[in-house]
Amino acid sequence: MWPLLLLGLLALIGPRPAAFAMDALERSQLREEARDMFYHAYRAYMENAYPADELMPLSCKGRVRGQEPSRGDIDDSLGNFSLTLVDTLDTLAVLGDFEEFEHGVKLVIRDVTFDTDLVVSVFETNIRMLGGLLSAHILAEYFQQRAGIMSWYRGELLSMAKDLGFRLLPAFNTTTGIPHGRVNLRHGMRSLENLRETCTACAGTMVLEMAALSRLSGEPVFEEKAHRAMDVLWQMRHRSSDLMGTVLNIHSGDWVRRDSGVGAGIDSYYEYCLKAYILLGEEKYLGRFNRHYDAVMKYISQGPLLLDVLMHRPHTNSRNFMDALLAFWPGLQVLKGDIRPAVETHEMLYQVIQRHNLLPEAFTTDFQVHWGQHPLRPEFLESTYFLYRATQDPYYLQVGKHALQALQKYARVPCGYAAVKDVRTAAHEDRMDSFVLAETFKYLFLLFAEPADLVLDLDEFIFTTEAHLLPLSLSTSGNASAAQLNPSALKVAPPIEPTAQNGHDLDEPRTCPSTLHLFPESVRRPLKNMVNGMCPRRSHRRKLHAVQFQVGNPEHMKAVRDMGIAIITLPDGRLQLLHTFANARSASDAEEGLQFMQEMVELSKAQAQAPDSTPLTVSYRVAASAHTPAHKVVLTAGPAHFGRELKGNERVVASVALAEPLRVCAALEQPQKLKGRIAVIERGDCMFIDKVCALIYILCFVYSVFS
Repeated sequence: MWPLLLLGLLALIGPRPAAFAMDALERSQLREEARDMFYHAYRAYMENAYPADELMPLSCKGRVRGQEPSRGDIDDSLGNFSLTLVDTLDTLAVLGDFEEFEHGVKLVIRDVTFDTDLVVSVFETNIRMLGGLLSAHILAEYFQQRAGIMSWYRGELLSMAKDLGFRLLPAFNTTTGIPHGRVNLRHGMRSLENLRETCTACAGTMVLEMAALSRLSGEPVFEEKAHRAMDVLWQMRHRSSDLMGTVLNIHSGDWVRRDSGVGAGIDSYYEYCLKAYILLGEEKYLGRFNRHYDAVMKYISQGPLLLDVLMHRPHTNSRNFMDALLAFWPGLQVLKGDIRPAVETHEMLYQVIQRHNLLPEAFTTDFQVHWGQHPLRPEFLESTYFLYRATQDPYYLQVGKHALQALQKYARVPCGYAAVKDVRTAAHEDRMDSFVLAETFKYLFLLFAEPADLVLDLDEFIFTTEAHLLPLSLSTSGNASAAQLNPSALKVAPPIEPTAQNGHDLDEPRTCPSTLHLFPESVRRPLKNMVNGMCPRRSHRRKLHAVQFQVGNPEHMKAVRDMGIAIITLPDGRLQLLHTFANARSASDAEEGLQFMQEMVELSKAQAQAPDSTPLTVSYRVAASAHTPAHKVVLTAGPAHFGRELKGNERVVASVALAEPLRVCAALEQPQKLKGRIAVIERGDCMFIDKVCALIYILCFVYSVFS
C-alpha cells in the first residue's frame, strides 16, 4: 500500500525504543500463528457450514437464512449465496494458498446462484459479495499471468459479478438516485417500494466496486449509478458545516437523522471519497474528502476522542459514547497523511482495549462499556496495520500481538471463533461473521508479514472497505502511474498547486505532505494514562428505566419528554421513539435519554429472542341458574413471571374471585376475600409488577387473564 501513502506519508526520524523491539523470529512466529487462526476458522466453516452463508461456531453448523430464527436487520447480509467463502477468497490469495484459492473459486462457480427470492442489504451485498467476486477474478487472472496457474479460468467470476450487479441496479431507481437500502435478488423492488430511508454509508459505499465492475465488464451503467449517488450525497451535506447526517430519505433527500460522526452509518462514505480519488483518479473526490475531513477535525475530533455532533449544530454533541466502527479512522488518516491525530486516536482505542480486553461495540466518554458486544471486528487491526506500514514503529507489532492473544483467549472455540456477547463477562455468541475471515485475520497476518513473505505485490492494489483488493491500474487518469512507483525510493511528495475541477475547489494539494518530523512515541507519551486515569462519572438516580415505562402514565410521559424523547404513533399502531439531544431539558436529562433508548433497544432484542411462553388456561365452573345449566368456562392465560412455572400436568386449583378494584392499581377493597383464591384482574393503568405487589402480601397465586 506504499503508493497510497504518497497522499501524505510522514518522514519519521529518531531511534526506535528498545522496549517495543520485536526480533525476526518472534515476528515470524506471530505471522504463522495468525495464519493458523485463519485456517482454524476457515476449516471450521468449510467442514461444518459450507455452502451456508456463515458458520455458527457454538452450534458448529451453518447459518441458513430461513432455517434459523431471524436476527432482524443483521440477517440482510445473508442471501444463501455462500457469503463467507466468497468474502474469503482473496484472503486465501494473500496467504499464498494457491491450491485452496483455486478450489474455492471452482466451488463458487459450481454452487453459487443469485436467483433467490430473498431481500438483502444492497450495501453488504456490494462490499462483501460483489467486492469478493471482483477481487477473486482479478487475482485469478493475476496468478495466471505471474504464477502460471489456473489456466482453465475464463472470467467466470466476473460474469457472476455482472449478474449480481444487475440484480442490485433496481435499488438505484429512486427520485434522487440514492439507492434503496434493500433489494430482492429475484424481484428487484417489488413489495419494497415503501422503504424510504437509508444510511449515508449504505448509499456512499458503492463507487469502488461498481466502478471496478464497469471497467472490467465494459458496462458503464454500474459506475454511472454509483457516481450519481455520490454526487447527490455531496449536494446533501450541510453547506455551513460540510458535515453529513447519518440517515436520509432516498426520495426527497431530506435528513432523517442529523447525527454526524465517523462511526456507524457514515464511516465508509468518507473512506470512499478518498479511495475513489486514489483508484479512479477523479479529483472531485479528493476535493470533497478534504472539505469533509476539515469539518470532522474541526467539530467531531476532540483530542483523541471522536464525538458525534449535530450536522446543523456542529458545536452540540448528539451522544456521549463512541462506537467501535470509528476505529477505522486512524487508518484513513494515515492514507491522508495526518499521522499525529491518527496516533492519538489509535492510542486511545488501544487503552480502551487494554481496560476491557476487547474493544466493546460502544464505550462512553469516560471509557466505560456502553454496548458490550464484540463481533471480532477488523477496524482496529486495520488501523494498526496502516500505522505500522507508515511508521515502521515496532510498538504497533506489540499492539497486534496483544490483539492476537486476546482473540485466542476470548474468542477461540473448538469450531472456529465466536463473537463475544459482552466483554464484561466474556460470554460467547453463536456468530462468526464473514468479515472475520475476509478482514480481521487478513490484516492480522499482513501486520506480521514481511514483503518477502507475500505472493502479491500490494503496492499495485487498494483495499476496499471489506479489505478486498482492487488494482490501481483501473485508474484512467493521472493516478495510473502510482502502481509503477518504486516503494524503496518513496519519499514525501512536494506540494502541487491547488486546482479546481468539476465545480469543486481543491482546497488542499492533490498530495497532502506533512512536514512533521517526530517519532510516534512522543505523541503517545502524554496519553499514557488517558483511560486508566479516568474516573467513572458518579452515578445519579435515574428518573425512569425503560422496563418501568407506561404510555398511559402522565408522569412517565413527562419524564421522557424531559429526556428529549418524542413518541410517534405509526399507522399500524406501533409506537416509535425518537431521541433528540438538543430537545432535552438539560445535558443530564439528554444523557439519561440515551440510556433509556438503549434500554429500549435491549428490551426489544430480548423480547424478539425470548422463547414463547407456554400457553396456559384458567377454568372455572358456573353454577346452574334458572336459565342455564351448570357449565365449565375455559380462558386462555399467560403465566406470570413472578410465580412458579407449571410443567406437565401440574395445576393450581382454587376458587375464583374478582379483585376490587379490578385493575388493582389502588388499595384493594376487602383483600381477605382473595386469600386462598385465584384472583381475576384486568390489565391496564399500571404495570403487572404493581398489581402483583398489591396482591402478594395475601399470598395469592396470581394469573393475569387475557380474555
